[in-house]
Amino acid sequence: MSAFNHTMHGKDLLLAALRHEPLPATPWVPFAGVHAGKLRGYSALEVLTEPAKLFESLVEVNRVYDPDGQPVVFDLQIEAEILGCTLAWAKSAPPSVASHPLEARMEVPARLPEAADGRLPGTLQVMREMKKAVGQSTALYGLVCGPMTLASHLRGTEIFMDAFDHPGFLEALLAYCSAVTARMAALYCEAGMDVIAVVDPLVSQVSPRHFRQFLLQPFTGIFRQIRQMGAFSSFFVCGDATKNIELMCQTGPDSISIDENIDLPAAKATTDRYNITIGGNIPLTTRMLLGNQQDNMKFVVDLLERLGGGAGPAPCNYILSPGCDMPYDTPVENAVGVLQAVRNPAGTRQMLADYESHTFDIQVELPDYAALKHPLVEVFTLDSDTCAACGYMLGAAQRAVAEAGTGVQLVEYKFTRPENVARMVKLGVKNLPALYINGELKYSSLIPSNRELLEEIAKAGK
Repeated sequence: MSAFNHTMHGKDLLLAALRHEPLPATPWVPFAGVHAGKLRGYSALEVLTEPAKLFESLVEVNRVYDPDGQPVVFDLQIEAEILGCTLAWAKSAPPSVASHPLEARMEVPARLPEAADGRLPGTLQVMREMKKAVGQSTALYGLVCGPMTLASHLRGTEIFMDAFDHPGFLEALLAYCSAVTARMAALYCEAGMDVIAVVDPLVSQVSPRHFRQFLLQPFTGIFRQIRQMGAFSSFFVCGDATKNIELMCQTGPDSISIDENIDLPAAKATTDRYNITIGGNIPLTTRMLLGNQQDNMKFVVDLLERLGGGAGPAPCNYILSPGCDMPYDTPVENAVGVLQAVRNPAGTRQMLADYESHTFDIQVELPDYAALKHPLVEVFTLDSDTCAACGYMLGAAQRAVAEAGTGVQLVEYKFTRPENVARMVKLGVKNLPALYINGELKYSSLIPSNRELLEEIAKAGK
């Protein structure tokens, strides 16, 4: 153990970080959603539909990874399912939204979720059981779907046209989705959750202008309500939301969580000005899923050093966590390595003094883009099955390619395969999701409208 972390651990340490107090050690929150099932041999479907198996898996996460805080359920489709979306289930990933009930009509629903709806009874049951089992020593997170992502679940890719063509409808739909988010937060607070994380991957796909116009007020209201409920809050975003970090701070959350697409020390300089705690951003694939234990340990100690906590007390206003929901097949030893590094950064740094990673020394060949006879659309994603923003980027590409006619090719490269990581490095892909046409970057962390993308494909075909 480090000399700096004997005086505080677990829930007390995590809540001290959210109260912006000086920290004797860095808090650790493994976002083990469906990965929790992996520890007990259960599929994603089992842990997300069978409360007993979910509870058993979460207790195992608590035992093996010794977290200061942990989520109970990481599934942004619970609300969507209640509101009429059909889901596509997978063995090793959360479900994805397969249908959008408002795709063909501009209507704003009125019904809010109740505790007896959908999978909520089981979710609330497990929250109460976890509170009794580990709630005294571990801060528990209740994750709710943010209004922008929930609106996209209901409306589909049409939502990116609505911002231009139907702004009044979009404002009304977001107001409704914000009410759903607040209702879910209230239910989770009643079940004993210490932190309500409003998870909204699609925020990274919104311009600052549209954030101010459509999202600033709804998020501000949500975080105000969570504070009134007596819980702490986290604004959880995926993708390159660098352009919106300051606006996110202005909505007033207690903390912000980011992924690997964002320069964390630079973002922390902004969040520190607002005295907001920041969390993240261990890379999900290059470290947690595809790296080895030493890769993960080295990332942690290097990051802590960049934040000013490498050789002394932990950096203030910081929580160490994965950038998002840990992949199902994350090797247990990798997460244990993160635990070891955060508990003893000085000793870990000494142990890894001469370590160099060779995980992605893979040779790949890029297409001869100049010789292509038809447009080639390449979509680079973390994983369109598990990342909402990635799924909608791929969906936008699929729709446009289908409408563009014969000859146009579409390929998705998921970051979950080592050869695809090497391909992205060789092509120079910096942020995900990203869309390239004939080898040229067209959209990075910004989902295009159908009209825009069709125009770009047409240009590439001339």
